[in-house]
Amino acid sequence: MNKSNHKITGNILIVDDIPENLKLLSQILKNAGHRVRAVNSGKMALTTIHVQVPDLILLDINMPEMDGYEVCEQLKANLKTQNIPVIFLSALDEVFNKVKAFYIGGVDYIIKPFHLEEVLIRIQNQLQINYSRRLIIKQNLMLEKKNQQLSTSATLLTKKSENLEQTLQELKQAQVQIIQNAKMAGLGQLAAGVAHEINNSINFINNNLGYANSYFQELLNLIKLYQEEYPSPNQKIQNYVEDIELDFLSDDLPQLISSMKNGAERIEKIVDSLGNFSRINQAEYKLVDIHQGIESTLALLKSRLEKTDNLLPVQIIKEYAQIPQIQCYPHQLNQVFLNLLNNAIDFLEIKRQKKIEQQLPTIWITTEVKNSELVMMTITDNGVGIDESIRERIFEPFFTTKTVGKGTGLGLSVSYQIIVEQHHGKLTCDSKVDEGATFMIEIPITNG
Repeated sequence: MNKSNHKITGNILIVDDIPENLKLLSQILKNAGHRVRAVNSGKMALTTIHVQVPDLILLDINMPEMDGYEVCEQLKANLKTQNIPVIFLSALDEVFNKVKAFYIGGVDYIIKPFHLEEVLIRIQNQLQINYSRRLIIKQNLMLEKKNQQLSTSATLLTKKSENLEQTLQELKQAQVQIIQNAKMAGLGQLAAGVAHEINNSINFINNNLGYANSYFQELLNLIKLYQEEYPSPNQKIQNYVEDIELDFLSDDLPQLISSMKNGAERIEKIVDSLGNFSRINQAEYKLVDIHQGIESTLALLKSRLEKTDNLLPVQIIKEYAQIPQIQCYPHQLNQVFLNLLNNAIDFLEIKRQKKIEQQLPTIWITTEVKNSELVMMTITDNGVGIDESIRERIFEPFFTTKTVGKGTGLGLSVSYQIIVEQHHGKLTCDSKVDEGATFMIEIPITNG
């Protein structure tokens, strides 16, 4: 990876089964100064990556034999390749596909057909983030080496070691902030783009459903008028009326249009939830209803809570108190809700797999006012719990008990920073193995 005149160029691997896409992207990136390798299958990608690790991967989703999701999962499960930024390229424009891409470790998602400027800017952003990450790691290694050298001087060891430890922690916090800012910026852009595109389509559907219903009623009235004026049509018309089940169509089509309208309204609510969860213009400090933030987060996690062939559903029990609006950064607070609820769902996975109906996987969410000055929120699950030996470390940056590729060790650390440093509150955990975990948030109602 090279950096000159504030522009970073790198070694980029393109994975796409369509030769035209490979040729176009290769030419675009070479013209921008990047070194490019191109392969047409997931298996070839994994092979060539182990020969030479790229700085960034542009990865198509729909490919034969091995799709882009599986390739990304294998990369994230390998210590050698888990830190390679993966940008998905796909014509799939559904929210589910985008959320899945980010969930398994993708850093960005570009929709085909793409625009030249957009591809180059998104690649440049991820190369910049990766360059910053490597620079921080290099600085960490230099600090650790310096620490070893200082060990030869007993008189200076204690003082300088403390200074280095403080610097190291500051660098780790800076790295967390860089990753978090990039992640939230990408999420905000994704939310805005998704909301805009879906709203345009839903508005078109909603606007035309009324006309469709009106036109149908007019046609139905015309048919009734024909039946009244010509009660005995010829046999051909009678046969056709029976074939299409005219009476059934007359009764069912209004219900069908009504169902379509209800579905469109539900999509609008989902888009509103996405906007409430991550809206760029909500970065300022303001008065908000935290219940709305919790509900928006639950709406985004709906697919993870539902029953599947292999998993029991997760029951959500809410006990909301009458609480005032609080002063906070809503964008950041919603991220805390997302991190804690995602962890709770992960803790419940074993219980969901056992499918014991008498032990239904459950998450309890409560809110209350404490001492008229604080709002307390708790998120409790009846999952596997957290061992006491590691409970004190769960808020440390990059500490995780999850398997490689499934956890970054940033979720709880970022949440702790947001609650304690940004909102002057408290974030604590109480847990016993096999009895579940409770995360408690305390935030001042006002910080004036």
